[in-house]
Amino acid sequence: MTVSPLIWGITIVVILALLAFDYFFHIRKAHVPSLKEAAIWSSIYVGLAVLFGVLVLIFGGGQMGSEYFAGYITEKALSVDNLFVFLIIMASFRVPREDQQKVLLFGIVFSLIARTGFIFLGAALINSFAWVFYIFGLILLLTAGNLLKPGDHGDGQANNFIIRLAKRLFHTTDKYDGDKLFTTVNGKRALTPMLLVMVAIGGTDILFALDSIPAIFGLTQNVFIVFTATAFSLMGLRQLYFLIDGLLDRLIYLSYGLAAILAFIGVKLILHALHENNLPFINDGEHVNVIEITTGLSLSVIIGVLIVTVVLSLISPAGKAQTAINNARRHAVDYLDLDYTADANERERIYRALTAEEAQIVQMPLKYRNKAKDVDKIREQVTEAHRQHEAFLNR
Repeated sequence: MTVSPLIWGITIVVILALLAFDYFFHIRKAHVPSLKEAAIWSSIYVGLAVLFGVLVLIFGGGQMGSEYFAGYITEKALSVDNLFVFLIIMASFRVPREDQQKVLLFGIVFSLIARTGFIFLGAALINSFAWVFYIFGLILLLTAGNLLKPGDHGDGQANNFIIRLAKRLFHTTDKYDGDKLFTTVNGKRALTPMLLVMVAIGGTDILFALDSIPAIFGLTQNVFIVFTATAFSLMGLRQLYFLIDGLLDRLIYLSYGLAAILAFIGVKLILHALHENNLPFINDGEHVNVIEITTGLSLSVIIGVLIVTVVLSLISPAGKAQTAINNARRHAVDYLDLDYTADANERERIYRALTAEEAQIVQMPLKYRNKAKDVDKIREQVTEAHRQHEAFLNR
């Protein structure tokens, strides 16, 4: 189905209006969103995405509707995985909690711009060269393999080449000045860590686009569906970050689930490439009779894999242990970092979360507690957090 320029225009205006609303009504005044605020707005954005999908289903037909929902769910799952990296980057730069919303919104806007460019480039390549499906399929299979490798999500992402180059070429400071991008130090204009963290987020967004765009093109070649599913998957990502902050570490099998989904879509793309084959060294340039995976089957597999992944992660004793230990470490570090936030209520919230996680850890079998990395260092950090809190109360 061909989408008219009018529908394209209305859709783009709606997306830009949502981003503008997010900035002017939520971001301009730095604050830490409450759990209730994050939950309400996350639900609203998911509701808008579902409503848009229903409209696509009604006016575009069952095929278009199924492709949209398959693309949206896949991109949303990949976006949640991206939050791991955002969390690591912001922790590395010690972004004050109340200013993290602005960094996230910048990341979302930059990601939308970068992915839009990749979408139209990918569409042009597909329309001109059918063999691009082979490339996309191989990219997804390689990405799936990388997700299965042991290691922490996004380690080293914050210290990427762009950041090192910026620090070498420009005058930078390690101190934040509210949410300003530039400040004055000793009479000289300097870049603040706020600008650098935005550059780091932007750089990693480009890498994310290289994975996510081939994934959604594996489900549909309709550029309108690819664009809208990608855009709506990014909407509400800021609120989702604060809603599931702390749950991210709990999803210990998420990388395996995403690997399975990307591998499945990669195989689907390669099968489609064989079906459309025109490369002379494959079957003498003739189409290969292979099974083509339907959109309905793709949607079922994606939903099924995500449900199994999340349920297994949540009921796993190892997942519960890892969550409590990781969160205790993070909250102890945040509490000890006096630059983390100037909000007394936020600091009290961190301490309460730390004590609750300690109570959880004490009840766990030793075999799970002892599996944590740097367990002695974590204990030292937690002990020091208690000491400083006691000193604060007695001053």
